[in-house]
Amino acid sequence: MTPAIEVRNLSVAYRDKPALWQIDLTVPKGSLVGVVGPNGAGKTTLLKSMLGLMRPLSGDVLIHGRPYASNKRAVAYVPQRGSVDWDFPTTVFDVVLMGTYGQLGWFRRPGTVQKNATRDALNKVEMLDYADRQIRQLSGGQQQRVFLARALVQDSPVYFMDEPFQGVDAVTEQAVVELLRELRGRGRTVLVVHHDLTTVPDYFDEVVLLNVKKIASGSMAATFTPENLRLTYGDRVRVGTGQ
Repeated sequence: MTPAIEVRNLSVAYRDKPALWQIDLTVPKGSLVGVVGPNGAGKTTLLKSMLGLMRPLSGDVLIHGRPYASNKRAVAYVPQRGSVDWDFPTTVFDVVLMGTYGQLGWFRRPGTVQKNATRDALNKVEMLDYADRQIRQLSGGQQQRVFLARALVQDSPVYFMDEPFQGVDAVTEQAVVELLRELRGRGRTVLVVHHDLTTVPDYFDEVVLLNVKKIASGSMAATFTPENLRLTYGDRVRVGTGQ
């Protein structure tokens, strides 16, 4: 079976410093995968380079067997909340509606179908009552839910999410987990940058351990081991505590 995501020999550098080095990665369809590693390991860089937002030194990225450049609509992206300009004057509804633009092309305006899909996505993340609110007026957890709704309305086969649990409350975190599981249940593939080691076994089917190089990837039982965690984080990691 053709994998959902295939990365071959991906290397990225900032000036003379490697950020990622010779990454090979295969992600099967319909899987929920966490990407973990210490600060500076290249987790966000991995997503951005796969999306073409950063130019790699080398490597190829295939989505469902096709180069990402010719298959961009197959991927929905939820960036880190801290990387977004929340002062931009727009409503919650319009932010989510923007997720439909890729399906419409340049010359078609969103119609009833797209607006209904936007309302359905907002309802799913329990933000429909905030549809007319300015995005800058929301709390961090609410903003994160809105970005998840925008990704949902794209209805893509593959999702990239960069720290979707960062800075959210426990209620929002559980809502995100349920949403990820629902996407997996619908056969979607979800790749999530994550930082809390204590929740990795509960949240994900598979894990990628990254520290500039790929340390290991695969099933939780085979990959999320004390030895691999020490290779990724060094001796300071206490397995089972995330510290």
